[in-house]
Amino acid sequence: MFGQLTPANSMKWDAIEPEQNVFSFTGGDQIVALAEATGKIMRGHNLVWYNQLPNWVTYGSWTPETLTSVIETHVRTEVSHYAGRIYAWDVINEPFNDNGTMRANVFYSTLNTSYIGIALRTAHAADPKAKLYINDYNLEYTGPKIDAMVRLVEDLLAAGVPIHGIGFESHFILGEVSPSQLQTNMERITALGLEVAVTELDVRIELPVTDADLEQQKADYMSVVQTCSAVSGCVGVTVWDYTDKYSWISSTFPGYGAACPWDANLDRKPAYDGIAMGFTEYTT
Repeated sequence: MFGQLTPANSMKWDAIEPEQNVFSFTGGDQIVALAEATGKIMRGHNLVWYNQLPNWVTYGSWTPETLTSVIETHVRTEVSHYAGRIYAWDVINEPFNDNGTMRANVFYSTLNTSYIGIALRTAHAADPKAKLYINDYNLEYTGPKIDAMVRLVEDLLAAGVPIHGIGFESHFILGEVSPSQLQTNMERITALGLEVAVTELDVRIELPVTDADLEQQKADYMSVVQTCSAVSGCVGVTVWDYTDKYSWISSTFPGYGAACPWDANLDRKPAYDGIAMGFTEYTT
C-alpha cells in the first residue's frame, strides 16, 4: 500500500546549500538510499520555498540577474545530483497566500512571478524525465487560492513552461474534509492536462483525543483516499508523517495532535484502516 518516500527537511535549501555554492547531500542521499533499498520511489521536496532558506539567500542584496543565477545554480545542482533517482519534484512550494495573492518573499520581490518559470525550466533541463510540481496547502476547498493556482498553471502552459502536476498538501482539521470540493478542485487541474497528488496528508485532532475522534479521523482519511482514487489523474497520497511521534502538528498547532495513521508508540490507529478502505471502497 505504501510505495513512496518524501523527505521532510533533508532536501530543502537550508540543508542542501547552507552557504552559497557549498552543497551538502548527506541527508538527502540517506533517504534516497533507503527508498532504493526498500523498492520505493522517491519524491523530491522541495527546491524553491520562502521558508527554511539560509540567511545568505533571504537577506542577500539581489538584482534580478544575480538571483536568477542563484536559483538556476541551486536547482540545477540538486536536481542533477539526483537525476534518474527521483520520480517527481516539488519545484515550487507554497507560492500563494490564502487570498490568492502571491506570497511576499525574496524571490517574488526580486523577480515577480518569473522565478517560478525559471525554477521549472532549470529543473526540467537537469532531469527531463522527472515530473515537476507546484505544491501548496488549502487548495482542497473552493475559493481564491485554487482559482489563483488554476490561473498560474494556465499562464505557465501558455508560456511553454514545463509543469506536470499540482500537489494538494491536505493538512486537515478533524471533520473538515470536503470530498466534493476536493474532487472538483483536483478535476480543475487535471482538465488542464496535469496530474495531481495528495502530498502531505494529516488530520489533526483537538486534544484530548476520544475514541469517537479516532473514528472520525478514520473516515476523513478514507474520504481523501477515495477522492483521489475517483479522480483520473490523481496519482497518489502521501501521509505527513506516518507516526504521531515525529509529527509537526503539536509544535505548530498548540492543543492539537494525533494527526497521523500510527500513534507515538508506532501502533496503527483506525486511520490506517481508513486509508486501506479508501483504495478498495471508492465509488465512481
